[in-house]
Amino acid sequence: MGVSVFFWNASLEELKRGYIEESDSYICLLCGEKFEKGVIYPYENILYEVERYIRIHIESTHQSVFDYLIGLDKKLTGLTDHQKQILHLFYQGKTDKEVQEELSIGSTSTIRHHRFSLKEKERQAKTFLAIMELFKEKDQYAPAFISPHKTAKMVDDRYDITEEEQEEIIRKFLPEGLKGCLKKFPPKEKQRLVVLREITKKLESERTYDEKELNQILKGIYDDYVMIRRYLIEYGLLDRKADGSQYWLKK
Repeated sequence: MGVSVFFWNASLEELKRGYIEESDSYICLLCGEKFEKGVIYPYENILYEVERYIRIHIESTHQSVFDYLIGLDKKLTGLTDHQKQILHLFYQGKTDKEVQEELSIGSTSTIRHHRFSLKEKERQAKTFLAIMELFKEKDQYAPAFISPHKTAKMVDDRYDITEEEQEEIIRKFLPEGLKGCLKKFPPKEKQRLVVLREITKKLESERTYDEKELNQILKGIYDDYVMIRRYLIEYGLLDRKADGSQYWLKK
């Protein structure tokens, strides 16, 4: 199960703390790293039990759950860049006056209005969540949609994909699965997204690849491996160094 699936299936409390607990481990919802129960983990010459260590991991790797969540795409947070700026300053404990001075906007009453707007957004979100929970209890015919990956650069109609559609697309373009080759590069955006996400399963989440290694893997799937590599980056599935010397899966 991918990290995006864990992320979108997590409860509000699990999202707030940034990790979930399983029978034998804890999993970071922000990057998918797994920490086994019963193991003692070292950090800066101190040994920690696993549940304390995963909190240290989040602080040292992701700064905070708040910073990670607020950095997600607007389609996933519903927040404008301006709202994110203001929320970040509020999170740092700044007063309305300090926020107003730092952003050089309006007056303190302007900032208070932003606070009110954000509280209104919170009330709307709570109401909407309750409506959707009640709706799901009655909706017997709802298709199972595929969750968008958290690193998507643009969340749009391409992500309107059901599990059934995903399986059909994979059967059409990768009839032998990842053991075979891509018959042709999909002409439609939605099909491309499904196929590209499937191709990422050939890559290890904790590994960094040099260009030659990555090309070798992608070449085994499709002749135009350079195009595949470019689309993996464009769709926010793969990241790289500016000089193209190293590549890795985005989390």
